[in-house]
Parts: sequence; C-alpha cells; structure tokens
Amino acid sequence: MENRNELCVGLVSCSDRAAGGVYEDQGIPTLQKWLESALISPWQLQTRLIADEQAVIEQTLKELVDECGCHLVLTTGGTGPALRDVTPEATLAVADKVMPGFGEEMRRISLHFVPTAILSRQVAVIRKQALIINLPGQPKSIRETLEGVRDSDGKVVQAGVFAAVPYCIDLIGGPYIETDPTIIKSFRPKSAIRK
Repeated sequence: MENRNELCVGLVSCSDRAAGGVYEDQGIPTLQKWLESALISPWQLQTRLIADEQAVIEQTLKELVDECGCHLVLTTGGTGPALRDVTPEATLAVADKVMPGFGEEMRRISLHFVPTAILSRQVAVIRKQALIINLPGQPKSIRETLEGVRDSDGKVVQAGVFAAVPYCIDLIGGPYIETDPTIIKSFRPKSAIRK
C-alpha cells in the first residue's frame, strides 16, 4: 500500500527497440540516477519499459496514476516527428488538464544545445492527482531539460523544468517535495515554503 505522504514516481521509457531487446534502455536508468541526486525527500519508484504504441502508452499512464497512485510520471522517448512517435498523443488522451508551459520551456532549454529541439513535441498534463511530463529520449537532453542551462562557471542562467515540479505537486494535492539546490533549486512562493 502506497504512502500518500511519500512521493511516488512513475518512469516510462517508450521505445520499440529497447522494449524489444534490440538495445538496452538508457532512459529509465538516466531518470532514476538524476532523481536520486536531485530529491532529498523520501520517494518510491515504479518503472515501465514499453513499445511505441499509443494504446499501450495510454494504458500504462492510466495504470501508474489510477492504480499505483503515482504523483509524478516522467516519460522518455517518442516525442519527435517520426511516424512511431506517439507519446504526446497518448499523454494528451489521458489528460484532465494540459500544462503547456512545460513543453514550451523544454524546447527553449534544448534550443540552447541543438537547433533540432524545435522538432520536439513534449507535453505535460495533469491526470487526477498526478503530473505527467514527456521528456526527451536522449540521456544528455533529459538532464538538460530537468536541470536547465548553466554558464561556464556553473551558474544557472535558465532554470530547468523540474524547478516548478514540487510546487505543482503541492497544488494538485501531492506530498511536499524538497530538492538538492546544487542540482535543481525548486521554486515556491514564500507563502508555500514549509520550515
């Protein structure tokens, strides 16, 4: 039985080839390692490695939110313009609310590194008590979009999207999440900060 005061995270890698055993999935291990470094609050994990099939992605997202009680679901892969890239469509199909700022910011961050970021179609949505965010498929891009852009001295010049995640989880009734500010400094209004 899940502890509602402890963050439950679902990680979903959408890849025909990784799910089929053609190569080893790198999305879930990258996300798990990043979360282990960034989160200082207790959390638990659910992982799913699935093919790029819209019905399967939809069912997986519903299962993680509705049955497993995840507060946050991060997907990786399937967000480009290729014919088999259907993660955004599946995510929007299970949404109660669309959170367009996340996709806009991920593309803006990625454009600092590659001009093809404009081809990305990541979205974020709320389903019931959970925030679902589509992340890029490449490990380097996953870290960049979560952490943001730093200058040559390591100073953050553009915050990553995860800075907004803890407060979003607060607003939808989830547990209070704290992060390691050396990895990602989460933002909350002063009135929402707990001592």
